[in-house]
Amino acid sequence: MVEGRIMGLDVGDVRTGVAMSDPLGIIAQAHSTIDATDPEKAADAIRDLVEKEGVIEIVIGVPLNQHGERGPQAEKVMAFVELLRGKVAVAICTLDERFTTAGVQRSLISAGVKRKGRKQVVDKLAAQQILQTHMDRRGRTAPRQDG
Repeated sequence: MVEGRIMGLDVGDVRTGVAMSDPLGIIAQAHSTIDATDPEKAADAIRDLVEKEGVIEIVIGVPLNQHGERGPQAEKVMAFVELLRGKVAVAICTLDERFTTAGVQRSLISAGVKRKGRKQVVDKLAAQQILQTHMDRRGRTAPRQDG
């Protein structure tokens, strides 16, 4: 088994949520958010986190439409994936995350979290869900590139 952290990203226009796995790649934890208004700077910040945290793989949620096709937001995310591939030397894969952010929002609302509190955590919790889904589907195998 390859040891190292796996990073999950929920890429947005304003913020990108970041989640990290434990070193064995079993448990996802919400980590932080990165300002995404400048994609180049956001990719640099992610590159720095990859180096600092010993990340061996990145999984990025792509918001496909209800028919499983790429819409405008998914195309923006894929453009960011390509930008990031030019900056990091780790495997990057994508995961359909159609309803991740909406599901996290509903969970926070039902838990009584006020709008301001939701805004501060929704992106990194969505990244955590993307990462955990990826790890659960993959099991404990070596990273692969399927993006």
